[in-house]
Amino acid sequence: MSYRLLREILSDAQNENLKFWQVILNDNCRENRITEKESFSKMTDMYIAMKEADSNYDSKAKSASGMAGGDGKLLEDFRKQPNRLIGDFLTKVIEKAVKMGESNACMKRIVAAPTAGSCGVIPAVLITYEEEKKVAQDRIIEALYVAGGIGEVIAQSAEISGAKGGCQAEIGSASAMAAGAVVYLEGGDNEAIIHSAALALKNMLGLTCDPVGGLVEVPCIKRNVSGAVNAIVSSQMAIAGIRSRIEPDEVIDSMKRIGNLLPECLRETSKDGLAITSSAIKIMENISS
Repeated sequence: MSYRLLREILSDAQNENLKFWQVILNDNCRENRITEKESFSKMTDMYIAMKEADSNYDSKAKSASGMAGGDGKLLEDFRKQPNRLIGDFLTKVIEKAVKMGESNACMKRIVAAPTAGSCGVIPAVLITYEEEKKVAQDRIIEALYVAGGIGEVIAQSAEISGAKGGCQAEIGSASAMAAGAVVYLEGGDNEAIIHSAALALKNMLGLTCDPVGGLVEVPCIKRNVSGAVNAIVSSQMAIAGIRSRIEPDEVIDSMKRIGNLLPECLRETSKDGLAITSSAIKIMENISS
């Protein structure tokens, strides 16, 4: 992608009188030398793959390590109970985020958005939005272009890899992408879109990548939930008119610097953090035996 700054996207959107998603669509077409129809069709295929992964969730499947599987069904049952503290929308987001993460751990087909480890955030938010708000699928595809544009800027200017930037680069990026997508769907302007991304990313700064046994399961799957809920909350703040006091592009720059400062032991090496706790050691001993 030709954009390294979110402000560049907003500038082109204003100069060309386009929406955020249309700027990203046009850029994608130029870069890949494809038509708008071809680009939209490819993005639609990815969204359909997300929905198929959600609908094909297997509550009986367990990951090879035995650490992941079945929690999505527990959340589905919980959602159907009365007197919950949170409403249907957020409960469903939480459920879908876990289901997608578990499907990844169980080697099912998922969409890396932007990575496999953060695959639950965007689908949980957007599939739930489509189901609960009854919007046309094409609107969700447009929102995916918004998410994709934010993700590409982060990838160009910082990192989306946990091994390079910590979990802030994976779950944080996914959360920022989802937040911007929701603002678009809710009718927010371009300024609100990039500030929602900044608000979401700021909440994830410094998040370490410390998976037990080097597997994308614990604590990764539950972090998808945090990223998804954070995206919803951040989008609502932006729609309400709240703006990040730190410029969105500066937030992305900060994430890169923080990622570089994280010691190697907290960047997917499983040499510290949660990965070396007594509980983690027992889990790994059970797997090895």
